[in-house]
Amino acid sequence: MRLEARHVGKRYGKEAWLFRQANAVFRTGETVGLLGPSGCGKSSFCRLLSGYDACSEGEVLLDGAPLPTFGYRPVQLIFQHPERAVNPRWKAGAIISEGWQPDEALLEQLEIRREWLKRWPSELSGGELQRLCIARALAPQTRFFIADEMTTMLDAITQARIWRTVLDLAQRRGMGMLVVSHDRHLIDRICTRVIDFHELGRDRHDWGD
Repeated sequence: MRLEARHVGKRYGKEAWLFRQANAVFRTGETVGLLGPSGCGKSSFCRLLSGYDACSEGEVLLDGAPLPTFGYRPVQLIFQHPERAVNPRWKAGAIISEGWQPDEALLEQLEIRREWLKRWPSELSGGELQRLCIARALAPQTRFFIADEMTTMLDAITQARIWRTVLDLAQRRGMGMLVVSHDRHLIDRICTRVIDFHELGRDRHDWGD
């Protein structure tokens, strides 16, 4: 399965373009790293790939067709700030089961405690809430998993455990992954190839097919 950004660009209102004419292809079964300085447009690009935002120009295609707009999204995005990705009026149990029902094994691997599921988002720490968001996104229907600085609020040991769980699941399912991080060591260790986002400017750039 292919996830393709074709000549995409993004701007907000009449502000300057963040990027234009960007081309990239991602395939299931590969883990791609995305590097670049803060504010260069990486998160906006991820939002386009996952269908959270509309392209200002160009299109995002999944196996040659537009991203589905109804039902479970096969491209899942984990935001850096989980509080922006959940409904504050839902308890954690409703949030985590929004698209599917994670099994006990996954909850244990992500160190999610059962008592958390009875709490409101405001009663959970950022790290606890992020684990719920990760579990929510790992449904069997997920074909591409986009991680935008997803473990920066966690300690090093917890980060390692979560990445081990996600990477193992991705390998078993043949899921594609896009990893956004400022941690070059992490990118080099887990990714099969790397995109350097600072090379994406106002002109056309083709990212390897």
